[in-house]
Amino acid sequence: MPVLNQFTPDVNTKMKDAGLIAADARWQVSAANQYLDLGGAAEVGRIDANLHIEVTAIEIASNDELYKLHFQLSTSATFASVIVSPLIVELGALEVLTGLQDTDSATGHYVFPVSNDFGGTLYRYCSGYTDVAGAIATGINFDAWLDFGH
Repeated sequence: MPVLNQFTPDVNTKMKDAGLIAADARWQVSAANQYLDLGGAAEVGRIDANLHIEVTAIEIASNDELYKLHFQLSTSATFASVIVSPLIVELGALEVLTGLQDTDSATGHYVFPVSNDFGGTLYRYCSGYTDVAGAIATGINFDAWLDFGH
């Protein structure tokens, strides 16, 4: 019988490895900004995947910490231009979260459907970015990867 909630990231689709983020930052793997090439529109067309975010630590001690995790697409291999964020995940203290949330964010495994199709445009490259706000001492620690299996 399979064990649920056990996920193994593919090293080829890793978007961020472990490491605390306490200020705005591009997602990195092995201390280098990570940009994944999804292939050209003529080669692969639309790609649907799941973005896995495994949060192992999240600081919310001051009740004003907010972490916006951006899944981003671009036509530029280095994200020098044409950047869109079709998915923004908000994690942090209840006091600063928007929407209908009624509790602080916690560690855990989060999964979101994503695509390289945004507004009818197919984007070749994807990356991630964390926007950090509040009185941050330690920050947030997470791994992120794409899963094309489902």
